[in-house]
Amino acid sequence: MDDRVRELAQHLLQAGFDDLPAREQRIITQIAKRVHISQNINRVFEERLTFGQRLSDQVAAFGGSWGFIILFGLTLLGWVALNSLILVGPAAFDPYPYIFLNLLLSMVAALQAPVIMMSQNRQAAKDRLAAAHDYEVNLKAELEIMRLHEKMDDLRQRQLTKLLERQEAQLELLTRLLVGQPER
Repeated sequence: MDDRVRELAQHLLQAGFDDLPAREQRIITQIAKRVHISQNINRVFEERLTFGQRLSDQVAAFGGSWGFIILFGLTLLGWVALNSLILVGPAAFDPYPYIFLNLLLSMVAALQAPVIMMSQNRQAAKDRLAAAHDYEVNLKAELEIMRLHEKMDDLRQRQLTKLLERQEAQLELLTRLLVGQPER
C-alpha cells in the first residue's frame, strides 16, 4: 500500500472511525479487506423463516390467487346446488338462506385475515432488509468511487509534476541555446 493510501486510511481512522455506526464500520472494513457485500436478500430472508412462517406465506399466496378464487367459487356453487337443487326439503343440511355456509365463510375469513397480515408483515420486514442492504451496497460503491477519484487525482498530479519537470528542463535547454551557453 503506497504512502498516500496509508495516510488516507490513517486520516479516516483518526476522523472518528469508532464514532461511526456499526454498519459503516463494517463496510469500511470490507473495503479494506477487498470483499464484496452483495448478497441474495431473498435467500438470506428465506433461510430465517420458520415452518409456520413459510406455511402462512403459502396460504397467503394461495388465498390471493386465481386458483383459490375459482376453487372457492366452484365450492360455493356446489354448496348452493347441493342444498337447493339436489337435496330438497328436509333432506338439505343447509337450506336457503345457507346459515351454516355463512358461518363457515366467516370462520375462513377470520382465519385467513391474520395469516395474510402475518405474510404482509414479513414482506415489509423483507423490504426493510432489502433497503438496508441497498444502502450498504450504495455506500460501499460511493466509497469505492471516491477512492478511484483519489487515485485518478493522484495519477493526474504525478503526470502534471512530470510534465512540469520536463517543461522546465526544455526551457532551460532553450535558454542555454539562446544565450549560447554550452550544454553541460
